[in-house]
Amino acid sequence: MIEFENVSKFFQGEAAVSDLSLNIKEGQFTVLIGTSGSGKSTTLKMINRLVEHDTGRIRFAGEEIRNFDAKTLRRRMGYAIQSIGLFPHWNVAQNIATVPQLLKWPKARINARIDELLDLLGLEAAQFRDRYPHQLSGGQQQRVGVARALAADPEVLLMDEPFGALDPVTRGALQQEIIRIHQLLGRTIVLVTHDIDEALTLADRIVLMDNGQVIQQGTPLELLTRPATDFARDFFGRSELGVRLLSLRHVADRVRTHERIEGEPISESVTLREALSLFVHRQCRQLPVVNQHGEPCGVLHFSDLIEGENAPAT
Repeated sequence: MIEFENVSKFFQGEAAVSDLSLNIKEGQFTVLIGTSGSGKSTTLKMINRLVEHDTGRIRFAGEEIRNFDAKTLRRRMGYAIQSIGLFPHWNVAQNIATVPQLLKWPKARINARIDELLDLLGLEAAQFRDRYPHQLSGGQQQRVGVARALAADPEVLLMDEPFGALDPVTRGALQQEIIRIHQLLGRTIVLVTHDIDEALTLADRIVLMDNGQVIQQGTPLELLTRPATDFARDFFGRSELGVRLLSLRHVADRVRTHERIEGEPISESVTLREALSLFVHRQCRQLPVVNQHGEPCGVLHFSDLIEGENAPAT
């Protein structure tokens, strides 16, 4: 879907990205992560030509991106950023309709798409359509920003630190929304973040960058358990490795299905990391578990939290 072949980008003679090769597959959720100044945002912006690469090739759907008209290319790619960038004098509906109007969609189709996206992102159309950005909370503004990025049904969604300015609760809720949207729509998503836990929560594949180069790429579990370099090992935190591994597993992976106990249940879909917090909060060693239909399906034991995890590389 998106291929970088020996791509470099220079600013004032200094390499922001150096000889980068990368292959992002269709339908994949790829997260670019790294230290400040590692080149991750520059890499993202080269995909839709907000930043032009200096050397190498970037292909989109098999075609070198410079063969596309820049505006045409960008309309095939949704773009959501931390600062949101909503037009302050346009209401929510007008903001979401920005690209469909440029594409001259019929008015009825635009209105239907606005309602569909507001519903998808948990904003009631009748309540939010006519509101202006200053009448929305930060989380609501960010949801509208994502809706605008998805409005023209893009093939790719690019996201640059989209949740960085939000409080932890709102941020967590929006992360779950993006996971749900990705599962529902199957779009290719490329997201930049500096937050390790966010990367582990969202990514099918993580690309770790430093000094304009890819240090390692792979699944979250691969990067946690088989770091290729000392930098990768230190970046993901040697002392926090156990807790981060728990974030990649769910209660369903450890539940004892033949057991039943009384008490306030937890869902089989929550992560083992969340379950660990509940064990500590409730000061117990067993938790009843229910399935997606709310039916009892077993018991999670504190002692089973990390059973069967891959041992980290030494």
